Formats: sequence, C-alpha cells, structure tokens
Amino acid sequence: MIAIIDYDAGNIRSVENALQYLGAETLVTRERDRILAADQVILPGVGAFGDAMKKLHTYGLIDVIHTVAERGTPFLGICLGLQLLFEESEESGGVPGLGLLAGKIVRIPDAPGLKIPHIGWNSLHLEGQGRLFAGVPEGAYVYFVHSYYLKARDLSIVKATTEYGAPIHASVEKGNLFACQFHPEKSSGAGMQILKNFIALGGGKGR
Repeated sequence: MIAIIDYDAGNIRSVENALQYLGAETLVTRERDRILAADQVILPGVGAFGDAMKKLHTYGLIDVIHTVAERGTPFLGICLGLQLLFEESEESGGVPGLGLLAGKIVRIPDAPGLKIPHIGWNSLHLEGQGRLFAGVPEGAYVYFVHSYYLKARDLSIVKATTEYGAPIHASVEKGNLFACQFHPEKSSGAGMQILKNFIALGGGKGR
C-alpha cells in the first residue's frame, strides 16, 4: 500500500491515478496510523512553501513524516514535496522546512527570454546510479512546473539535473528518501518508469 499524504496541496489525484494505472494499491490520507502502516509514502504538492508547511503543522503531519523517514519507509516527494524536505526556501523567508535533507530552495534567476514560472518539458542529466532512474535513458524529457528550485548542500544525493536559467537539482536520493522537482505522473514514459521503480522499492511490481 502506498499512502499519499493529503494536506490540501493539490496534484494528489493525478499522482493517485498514475500509480493506480501502474497497478499499485493507494490510499489518500492524513491519518497518522494509516500513513505509518503504509509500505511506501508519497508527499505530492503544488503551491507555496510557507502555506504548505503551515498545513503540515495544522494537520499534525510533521512528526509523522519524520517518523516515516526514521523507520526507513520508502518516501517520495514530488515538486513542492521535494522542496519541503529541505531546510528553507527563499519563497517564504523564515519558515523552516522539514529539514530531512540539507539544502535551500531558491528562486529561478531572471534572464532575457526566460519565463518564470518554468512550465514545460526539460531533459535530464542523470548523476550516478539513482534507483528511481533504472531504465530511464540519459536526456529523457520530464515535465516541470515551478518558480523555485533546489540547491542541495550535499551533491552526492543529487541523481538528476537540468538547466533552466541555472543548474537545477531535479532529483535527489538519500537512503529511503527520494524526491523529484518535476512531475513524474505527468512525464509520459520516463515518468511512468520512475514511478514503477518507486513502486518496486516497496516490493510491488506494478504493470
């Protein structure tokens, strides 16, 4: 069972639909016991960093997420879900993130001809042997929607990068923690392979 954390941050249904298409059993919930009983957990999200952290506090999900991480349960953050795993964001000065990974979320710099937010397809450069990227070719295109991006402090956790006005750390992995700035559920074949790989981490094979 894959628990998808519901904290009113949007994008939940598209993630759920993609996982179910791949044959995974899913549960959308904010109930502590159900999240902790899950084989895997996903934190999706679109929206503002500060608002999202406030909602996680309101629903009592901060400690739950930390417990999931400490237990070693495979955990995937998507888009805003990636950003929340880190220490802070320029989008919401003074609002701490979950702090499970070291790094800062910064705004995409302005540049001539560069549209912000970044909405569209970009190719990935794969770094090392990221478990999410087994069977995903170098240069695969994935779909982004964001105005802020990750600058990880520990470059060894970065498993995919892209370029959009700056080098963007597009996916990270550390132990049981995985995260993508892009939306795998909207990224066609490459995205489905990434989700298949995540499903397999919990012992499920999907389709």
